[in-house]
Amino acid sequence: MFLADRYIKGECPKCHAKDQYGDACEACSSVYAPTELINPYSTLSGATPVLKTSDHYFFKLSDEKCVAYLREWLDTPGRLQPQVANKAREWLEGDGDQKLGDWDISRDAPYFGIPIPDAPGKYFYVWLDAPIGYLASFKNYCTRVGIDFNKFLEDPKTEQIHFIGKDIIYFHTLFWPAMLEFAGKPYKAPNHVYVHGFIQLGGEKMSKSRGTGLSPLRYLDLGMNPEWLRYYIAAKLNGSVEDIDFNPDDFMARVNSDLIGKYVNIASRCAGFIARQCDGRVASVDLFEGSVFGQASDARIASREIAEYYDQREFGKAIRRIMDISDQVNRFVDRGQPWNIAKDPSESARDRLLWVCSDALEAFRLLSIYLKPILPDLAKRVEKLLNLAPLSWNDVNSPLPHDHKIGTYEHLMTRVDPKQLDALFDTPKETVSVTTPTPPSQPSPVKGEGASSVANATTITIDDFAKVDLRIARITNAEHVEGADKLLKITLDVGALGTRQVFAGIKSAYDPATLIGKHTVVVANLAPRKMKFGMSEGMVLAASGDAPGLFLLSPDSGAQPGMKVK
Repeated sequence: MFLADRYIKGECPKCHAKDQYGDACEACSSVYAPTELINPYSTLSGATPVLKTSDHYFFKLSDEKCVAYLREWLDTPGRLQPQVANKAREWLEGDGDQKLGDWDISRDAPYFGIPIPDAPGKYFYVWLDAPIGYLASFKNYCTRVGIDFNKFLEDPKTEQIHFIGKDIIYFHTLFWPAMLEFAGKPYKAPNHVYVHGFIQLGGEKMSKSRGTGLSPLRYLDLGMNPEWLRYYIAAKLNGSVEDIDFNPDDFMARVNSDLIGKYVNIASRCAGFIARQCDGRVASVDLFEGSVFGQASDARIASREIAEYYDQREFGKAIRRIMDISDQVNRFVDRGQPWNIAKDPSESARDRLLWVCSDALEAFRLLSIYLKPILPDLAKRVEKLLNLAPLSWNDVNSPLPHDHKIGTYEHLMTRVDPKQLDALFDTPKETVSVTTPTPPSQPSPVKGEGASSVANATTITIDDFAKVDLRIARITNAEHVEGADKLLKITLDVGALGTRQVFAGIKSAYDPATLIGKHTVVVANLAPRKMKFGMSEGMVLAASGDAPGLFLLSPDSGAQPGMKVK
């Protein structure tokens, strides 16, 4: 079959990183034709692709009018982050092998996507039809709600903004702007393209096609709150093109200590006193702002600063400023000690209690406005607690009115349970029995448990055995795993299949330094498994028996990485 770019991998022709796709290198961001890959192989079969001649359709990116337009578009101040604009100019102004060529917009059958009219067996390249699909979806929405699609796009006040990952800069800063510009009205190139780095797990890029990353479905099945993850990612994002790493311990600390221990804590400490001691009614902060209290006033002053952080996509800075205010409000509550004031039945004590808690709750309302873009569901529960219409940024200067009655406090958000995180990265018991007729589903080393009962093993056919893809692998690196009692992190060279990372339960038997350079056998077609410490992409084979000891399987001399074990 014809192999699309993403079904071919090999060594990058520019930086020589292994296991790269056929259109762009994730290591150095170079773009190239799949035919330029060194030692290419099919991701479906492992076979070396064969070149054949085929007629194709092209978009004339190299046309002088197109190049002139793209040069002007890239040079518009503020359109792109500086490092992104520089990279796009490097592609645009390149020469020789780096010279901007025409864009191949067709693919041969079999291919998914849109057939090209009057061209049997030809399909539009998916990166051509994607922006058409986005606009078609929007046009469908406009039709349903009564918006004039053409008029909306042509309106000078309409902004088109793309948020993308750094591996698709080429398409969004060259191909798509040119395509949209020369398509004519009502279409137009994006006003801004904002680029983020990758979300990594244990230092490895999360990738759907590579099978590495956190499963959102598993996350939800475990009952984990989506807004925990929204908050955590926002707290690490900034306006530059930087990778961020998902760290389970950091994730739990940020949610439990910051979001709940600081922000939610304000409402849980004060709303109950208003309900019990003040008939559920707050006082207007206007009555006492500028006094020794004034937490709401300080929180309101920060609104412009936080808004600017959002506009600049400096979400991490916005979160840090919001948490600074939350800390300040909690210190204010500590000093005010409403739990002690509530013990005093006097009228003056009640007034003081009302002031302390009302001021803190008004600050909490402002913090909720600042967090609503990140935590919309939590904001709805806050609106119910405070008995308010949906909050917007314009409500910053509209404080809770005097004698406003709030609702009854209920838990706004639960904490992350460590057991949930353990389950998210859990690996079942590291065993595989000889009775298993298909490849085991967990990338853990064979320990031989169950293998001693050979007499009771079910026989298998040669076809069953053939389903397990056993390969020779060379151990290029081995290291201890912080926090793991049994695991070693092993990096394997599997020849044409590229590099694999495996977590193996052999720490008790081997010093990592003694493993480097050794050859072993790996189950190469095992589904990748997300573990607490990172992604495991295979299973090395080891033997064990009734006596203590683990022994890695080793091939005879002469065996090379990537060879099949039959």
